[in-house]
Amino acid sequence: MLAVCCMSLFMVGLDNTIVNVGLPAIGKTLHAGVSGLQWTVASYTIVLAGLLMFSGALADRIGRRTIFQVGLSLFTLGSWMCSLAPSLGWLIAFRVLQGIGGSMLNPAALGIITNTFTDKSERARAIGIWDGVFGLSMALGPVMGGVLVGSVGWRGIFWANIPVGLAAISLTALFVPDSKASRSRRSDPVGQFVLIVMLGSLAYAIIEGPSMGWFSPQIFGFFALSVAALAVLLAYEPRRSEPMLDLRFFRSVPFAGANLTAVCAIASMAGFLFLSTLYLQDVRGMTALRAGLTLLPMPMVMAACAPLAGRMVARRGPRLPLIIAGAALTLSSAALSRMTDVTPAWYLLCTYSLFGVGTGMVSSPITNGVMSGVPKSQAGMASGLNSSSRQLGQSLGVAVVGSVLAASMRGSMRTGFVHAAHAGWWVMACCGYAVLLLGLVCHTRWAKATSNAARDQASSAA
Repeated sequence: MLAVCCMSLFMVGLDNTIVNVGLPAIGKTLHAGVSGLQWTVASYTIVLAGLLMFSGALADRIGRRTIFQVGLSLFTLGSWMCSLAPSLGWLIAFRVLQGIGGSMLNPAALGIITNTFTDKSERARAIGIWDGVFGLSMALGPVMGGVLVGSVGWRGIFWANIPVGLAAISLTALFVPDSKASRSRRSDPVGQFVLIVMLGSLAYAIIEGPSMGWFSPQIFGFFALSVAALAVLLAYEPRRSEPMLDLRFFRSVPFAGANLTAVCAIASMAGFLFLSTLYLQDVRGMTALRAGLTLLPMPMVMAACAPLAGRMVARRGPRLPLIIAGAALTLSSAALSRMTDVTPAWYLLCTYSLFGVGTGMVSSPITNGVMSGVPKSQAGMASGLNSSSRQLGQSLGVAVVGSVLAASMRGSMRTGFVHAAHAGWWVMACCGYAVLLLGLVCHTRWAKATSNAARDQASSAA
């Protein structure tokens, strides 16, 4: 059961790195600039972030195995259609379909794992394996992406998901037990719509700001729309008896801190992949395969550190791995800001490996911080929010770092990239420092007391 559930995470993780390796080739074939490449990534992650909480609640209501299988089918279909996209617009549209399917995978699978592994330490180890599979998929992504782009072109990067998806659909029917919440939660279409408006308008304003002007009426209007949607969401959700987003859980400092940590850490990782891929191929002139091999130390170290972080959480709690993660992300991002067009290979190896320590150490503490602070009946909602925070971080990471790059670019990608990317690396260093501070603050005795109080209040209300 755990292996089959991990296959969904394998596909999502593989898609993250394999698509990033193919971005330069996509840009050349479909004549896409920096903003077009940002939308290739962001269209998928925005839909994921917007629908994950809805999918988590739907899995609690209908059945986690059912939603899991539907998600696998849509994700596999979307991958196939992406490989046939005739233009950038169609590719973005098919990435949206992938996002719809992907939004159903992690909440359902994590809800299944949480309800199967009831012992705290056993669940921590299972989640450590879960996160290790994510690291493994990211390790294979750059190499597979390089091989496929170099041999059959960028369309081949979407073929990799198809056999995994078909196998997972069949194995789910055989081995994965179905489960649902004891009491079904009603859908929240208004809250869902407002959430998508908030995320979509924010991403549009950040991505298109450099080209249209940050103070143009259109960009200002989208920023204002995002803020207004957030205000409506905060006012509307507490009034519902069964909200899509239960704001009571945010009274728990570890729960709120885990979600904020997810946003910061995944934003840093998304920015790293975006900048590093463009740097290695467009500035250093590497082939897609060589660029993938150069990136390999980061996901390999990440895959090795993720199970270690799971064991550390099971034995000593999440504070130490979060401190290690924050320090590693901060130091590696600051070091990468000093790169030039002739940076030696050993420097890239060391900094990429240190970044892998940060990303590997952070995932398991985040997941356990979210899932341990809610009743089991709300596992789907909590796992959906956890995955949504990660995808929000990925959307913001690509949007913000890409916009900083576009705003600072002078000349061609080969001549102007290194200087323009400096500010982006420092943005990621700030995200890493935020992870470090949250790890220190959100796991004190006071913070744990707020978690117990919030969980008891939610259980009594249910």
